[in-house]
Amino acid sequence: MESLEEINAAAVECRRCPRLVEWRERVAREKRASFRDEDYWGRPVPGFGDPGARVLIMGLAPAAHGANRTGRMFTGDRSGDFLFASLHRTGFANQPTSVSRGDGLVLDDIYITAAVRCAPPANKPTPAERDACRPFVEAEMAALEPLKVVVALGQFGYGVTCSLLGIRPRPRFGHGVEVPTEGGPTVLCSFHPSQQNTFTGRLTETMLDEVFQRARQLALGEG
Repeated sequence: MESLEEINAAAVECRRCPRLVEWRERVAREKRASFRDEDYWGRPVPGFGDPGARVLIMGLAPAAHGANRTGRMFTGDRSGDFLFASLHRTGFANQPTSVSRGDGLVLDDIYITAAVRCAPPANKPTPAERDACRPFVEAEMAALEPLKVVVALGQFGYGVTCSLLGIRPRPRFGHGVEVPTEGGPTVLCSFHPSQQNTFTGRLTETMLDEVFQRARQLALGEG
């Protein structure tokens, strides 16, 4: 079995998807004006967190000027601000912010990955791009044994999680939906902490906190 370090080292060097390679590197060259003095990561973004985690967060893909810039999942954008504040409130993170790889953030009992490792145009990876990343996510889940909970952020992350775990038929996605598996982790659904959801109130702080509080209970075997 590969270690998380080996999986991430291989993922960071991946160039399987020409469209994603071109896009992530172009964004890193052109930059956003507010980040023009920064060096963008511009490569596939590795997972990160506690290597002994019982809880895994499955996101969609890096944001063009968030993780594609900083090199760490959900770091440096509004979605990450919302997510890490919740992880801090619920005891999974030592601080409520995540701005750079060297900011001192430490996760406890939780690991963060994404279904796709490269920032996609319009935040919409193709099925082929999703499938090209599947071996990395599959290997991470195996390395995190004994994994107890997968928190799937949004329908895309949920679909990939169900496929990896062999869940058929797939129950309808909904915030707070729980899907148990035979001998595997429970899937716990949440709306994605995108600005579209958080700014409109579709996903509130309380709603996200309740998901991670439930994840903690399931990880501890408290039913």
